[in-house]
Amino acid sequence: MAEPAVPQESSRRLTLAFEAFLSTHARKWLAYAYLHTGSEDAARAVTRAAYERLGRVWPHALRQASVEAYAWALLKEQVMEWLYDHRQSTALTETAAFAVVTHALLRECQQQFAMLESQLGLYAAISRLPERQCDVIVLRHVIGYGDAQIAALLGVDEVTVRSYASRGRRKLAVALGIDQGEGRSGGSGPDRPETSGSRTWGKTWGNGR
Repeated sequence: MAEPAVPQESSRRLTLAFEAFLSTHARKWLAYAYLHTGSEDAARAVTRAAYERLGRVWPHALRQASVEAYAWALLKEQVMEWLYDHRQSTALTETAAFAVVTHALLRECQQQFAMLESQLGLYAAISRLPERQCDVIVLRHVIGYGDAQIAALLGVDEVTVRSYASRGRRKLAVALGIDQGEGRSGGSGPDRPETSGSRTWGKTWGNGR
C-alpha cells in the first residue's frame, strides 16, 4: 500500500519554513558571530553549526513560545562554545568590531560620533554592560534589528527592549564621560531625566525604531 502523502507534504513545509527563517536572519546572525569571534571564517563556521543544530531540532523549535528566542539562544550558545574551545574572549572590543559601529553611526551624527571615537573604548564599555543591555545595544545599533524583532529574540516586550536600550545608553554615557545635559548647572548623571541638552546623544544612538 502506498505511503500517505501528508507526512511528505508536512516535511516539505517544515523545510520551507526553516529555509525562510534562515534567509530572514542569516546576515544578522553572521554579523553577530563576527562581532564576537573577530573572524569572517570563524563567524561562518559558527553560524553554519548553529543552522545545523537548529535544523536537527526544527520541529521542536516551532513548538516553542517563540521560535526566534529559541533560535537566538542556540546561536549565542554556539558563539560561547566557539570562544571557549578557542580559549578566546569576545572580540567585541577589537578594532575590526569598532569599525563596524563607527561606520553605522557615523551616518547618523558625524560630528558627535567623531567625539565618541576619540574617547576610545566604546566597545569595551558596551561589553561591560549587563548581558541584556549589551545584547540590545548590539542588536539595535550594530546589527540593525528593530525593537519588535529584538523583543522576539530575547523573549520580552518592546517596552522592556526600550528600557534596556535607555539604561544601556546612560551607562555608556557615564563610562565614556559624555555630558548628557550640557548647559545645565548642577551637572549630569544617569539618574537625571534627559532634556534638550541630551538630544545629540539620543540622535547618535537612535531613539527606538
